[in-house]
Amino acid sequence: TRVPLAHNASQTSLIPYSKTMNMASLLKSCSSRLTSPATNCIRTHTAITANRKTATLQRLCIRNFHQSTPLHEPKKTVKIIYIDPMDKEITVDAEVGRHLLDIAHDHNIELEGACGAELACATCHLIFEKDVYDTLSEKEPEEDDMLDMAFELTDTSRLGCQITVTEDMEGMRVRIPDDGY
Repeated sequence: TRVPLAHNASQTSLIPYSKTMNMASLLKSCSSRLTSPATNCIRTHTAITANRKTATLQRLCIRNFHQSTPLHEPKKTVKIIYIDPMDKEITVDAEVGRHLLDIAHDHNIELEGACGAELACATCHLIFEKDVYDTLSEKEPEEDDMLDMAFELTDTSRLGCQITVTEDMEGMRVRIPDDGY
């Protein structure tokens, strides 16, 4: 038996289908035959048995869509320099849009973040240079409350879980205080 596969209103193609073919191999066969210039996405599928002798594919919906940017567009990154309590500088590529705490964890930098970025501790405390600090987003009152518990608190202290990396942070230096390091 052959099962019709509709790409869109103007295209139809037939694919072989047997009782022994599982849904995964059917979908693989279907997706290899999609030739529409638009990106095709198999949205839903339902296999039913019409009677005990034959199996038919009841519905295979294809959703065509275009995307203006490639799916695997390279992520934008900036260089950020973490300075640990022993004054060792660690330069990392930080992905724009992520928090400084996550960037530190991704690069095995010792910055605790005990609450899991829930703004319930001060273990991701960082100290910024004055000119960088002035460009950061406004502190929430909850962040200020948590910073009151931080060791080595300065006028330019912030929590790493609350700072999102932006493109203008290229070359930024941030100090990790000696909070019992």
